[in-house]
Amino acid sequence: MSTQEYIESGILELYVYGKLSEPEMEEVFKMAEEHTEIKEEIIAIERAVLFLSSSVSPRLSGKNYENIKKQIFEGAVAPKVVEIKPKSSWSNYLGWAAALVFLVGGYYYHMQKQEEATNQIVTIENEKSELQKDIVNLELTNAENQELIAIIRDPKNIVVPLLGQDVAPKSYAKIYWNQDTKKVYVDGLGLPNPPEGMVYQVWSLKLNPLTPESIGLIDNFGTSKKRFFEMNASYDSEAFGITLEPAGGSPTPTLEQLFTLGKV
Repeated sequence: MSTQEYIESGILELYVYGKLSEPEMEEVFKMAEEHTEIKEEIIAIERAVLFLSSSVSPRLSGKNYENIKKQIFEGAVAPKVVEIKPKSSWSNYLGWAAALVFLVGGYYYHMQKQEEATNQIVTIENEKSELQKDIVNLELTNAENQELIAIIRDPKNIVVPLLGQDVAPKSYAKIYWNQDTKKVYVDGLGLPNPPEGMVYQVWSLKLNPLTPESIGLIDNFGTSKKRFFEMNASYDSEAFGITLEPAGGSPTPTLEQLFTLGKV
């Protein structure tokens, strides 16, 4: 339907008088926003309503007034001029009221739609921000996973399984030792959370004679999700062990708290 056909359909007059359903009102409002001709036609109809409401009462010409006067007083002895007061017309007030209701209703309808649009924009922006955070976290997690896979698959890494000892027979861990880079990676997935005030300490061991060397503390064990830790450099190791020590570590391993042990 063209714009002119839409104007001539009569729907704009029903819109001004508030005789349309809410979906139809919304459709006309949207059309007026999109087409200047329709908006101007609505304004013209509103003006016509206001004009008609103020001039709804008909006026009598002077000639008609004299004819009516003659018929009323013909044959009367002492005719008196009867004062005719203008009759109040409810249609006048109704016209103004309808116009006022339309203007107020249109204003609040427009404000409501504007508020709904603003709320939708805020919601979309919040969802977009959360989605961006999820993407960043996913990218970081993916990068960490790729790094772990590279360490595990590196043929230069010596894999040393660490088995549970008397204090914790169900515990286990794994060492990835790269003799070229002198890096030691500890997979502590099989270790329980240490008690408060205690930390795991990793030892590089020489067996004959038994010579322990601390290569690092796992002081962030409880906050790590992957339980995978990089230790200090290690050189001529013949075995690795993990003990539970007081916070800050110990100069020598507490053998009574030896959780895991494994030979290279």
